[in-house]
Amino acid sequence: MKFESILEEINGFGPFQILIITLLCSSRIVLPCHFLLTNFIAAVPPHHCDISTLDDEELSRNLTQTQRLTVSIPVREHGEPNSCEMFAEPQFQLLSNSSNSTDLHTVQCQSGWVYDNSTFTSTLATEWDLVCDRRSLTKTISTIFFFGVMLGAVAFGFLCDKYGRKNTLLASYVTAIVFGFSSAFANSYILFAVLRFLTGFSVSGIYINSIVLSIEWVDTSHRSFVAVIGSLAWSAGNMLLAGFAFLVTDWRPLIMIVTAPLGLAVLTWWWIPESARWLLANGKVKKAQYYLDRCAKFNKRQKLLNLETLSNTEILEMQEKNYSYLDLIKTPKMRQLTLLTGIAWFGVALTYYGIILNISGFGLNMYLTHFIYAAIEVPAKLMVYFFVNVIGRRKCQTGTLLLTGTCIAINILIPKDLWYVRAVVAILGKGLSEASFTIIIFYTTELYPTVVRQNGMGYTSFVGRLGVSVAPVILMLEDVWTLLPQIIFCTMAFISGLVCLLLPETMNVRLPETIDDIEKSRSAK
Repeated sequence: MKFESILEEINGFGPFQILIITLLCSSRIVLPCHFLLTNFIAAVPPHHCDISTLDDEELSRNLTQTQRLTVSIPVREHGEPNSCEMFAEPQFQLLSNSSNSTDLHTVQCQSGWVYDNSTFTSTLATEWDLVCDRRSLTKTISTIFFFGVMLGAVAFGFLCDKYGRKNTLLASYVTAIVFGFSSAFANSYILFAVLRFLTGFSVSGIYINSIVLSIEWVDTSHRSFVAVIGSLAWSAGNMLLAGFAFLVTDWRPLIMIVTAPLGLAVLTWWWIPESARWLLANGKVKKAQYYLDRCAKFNKRQKLLNLETLSNTEILEMQEKNYSYLDLIKTPKMRQLTLLTGIAWFGVALTYYGIILNISGFGLNMYLTHFIYAAIEVPAKLMVYFFVNVIGRRKCQTGTLLLTGTCIAINILIPKDLWYVRAVVAILGKGLSEASFTIIIFYTTELYPTVVRQNGMGYTSFVGRLGVSVAPVILMLEDVWTLLPQIIFCTMAFISGLVCLLLPETMNVRLPETIDDIEKSRSAK
């Protein structure tokens, strides 16, 4: 007996499944807030050298602040004060514009910096002077966080398949709360970096568990609906982040605010059921019957199941074997699937975060840009739901990646003076990249069999976070050549899009339960 047949008897998409999705929303809202938090807490406001050591009280007593800056700070080509250099001595002759400041002797800032606090009260940059030759450390925080997410994906992928989805989800909640709040009280950059790494490690468990739990409790025909609707919590959290960051301009309270919803998630965890698929796969028939009966009662269906019926479920043939990440590469078709999904995830994640981590440069306020980037995800995801059920997962995945690459390529060619055109193309590209991310998440859950589904999700999430981790590093290559980062993102979008053509179609196909289901062709619903 197939597990899908059991779900049909107790209603594979009813109030019980809707409750699961709702209960998981509070934690999924937190995910984008932490994943994209560095856009705001690591922002570098306008700054210049502290010139207090240069001031000659007698000579500069009658000078305005603007005049003091003129005689103390050299200017750049566009007339802005230099952020990292100051004159070795006050140059009072500049007040009469009689000299060219470019020929005067300058030194590095001697007494720290003065920051413009009109937008941000405090950021990592202003807290620990992460500017000038230390500026790269602001982007390094993103890379460190996503390295944590990357390793967490591997660890939680293993733990989820060994100890169950529900228990591991609670562990993720608790550790994310502890490390999230602790990072808000860090008193050094190194301690903060360590705590952000551990926070990333923890939220990774929330990410992969919430997705798999949602998918494994619904029938074949509603998988895409649950995946797309559930992912709207990400979009909601993304939009809320822009509002939180606008209202709270100090990085410490902001971290605490975006972590707080996990407290509600811990309270709602008690009502979240364990995956019946996982329980059956591990021979826990009585526990599986408990949750299936609970589902039937909640969905107002008769309890038609008994131990004998469940014991004959095909999924039970897997209980005597322990599966690991090695099973992803032991057989030919699993090896191919593992390679192709890895390339696809790397391309999707690299492109998505390459776009969203670069929220400046389009002539718009950074909060507005972030909000628009988040808002465009909603129609993108609704279109995904329609198209994946009409033309299939594979074509949608390929199409969204190729179109994302096309948008990036167009922006490479458009002059920067046409910032409004570039902004429109960038927003369209962001929507398409989000669509590709939405598809790849539930597409992957449909590709891997139940026995190694969490291992598969852990592996692909690991590769995806590897792409995310290198995205901030690639953005630093602007110093080498301005267009180089965009060329890399564009190329990877095209490559991963073409690779997706080699993946099998899963529309209206039952979820695979065993590795044999992958090695043999699967039947439709």
